[in-house]
Amino acid sequence: MNIEVVKSKIHKVTVTEANLQYVGSVTIDEDLLDAANIIENEKVQIVNINNGERLETYVIKGEKGSGMICLNGPAARKVAVGDVVIIISYATLEFEEAKLFKPSLVFPDTENNKLV
Repeated sequence: MNIEVVKSKIHKVTVTEANLQYVGSVTIDEDLLDAANIIENEKVQIVNINNGERLETYVIKGEKGSGMICLNGPAARKVAVGDVVIIISYATLEFEEAKLFKPSLVFPDTENNKLV
């Protein structure tokens, strides 16, 4: 039996940009991606703390050290600059393997670029 578990989580980052005219996705500072063990093009869930919206999209690597969290394309309608979001990715694992798995959890500061 396989189950889906949290693989990575960037907890409470601030949206720095919303770009409706882009093709789609979320752009995330490369430092945050590295810390959370998330790769470019990986599917993620975005949970908006301010308005309760939830959406799925894929990751684009943003400039290292920029603190960028930019929702692009239609996802830009689900956030406002300044909203606080949680970014989560999941993995499918064998049941016994999942019991031992430890996710990568990142808790950035309010500027999105220093990990606390």
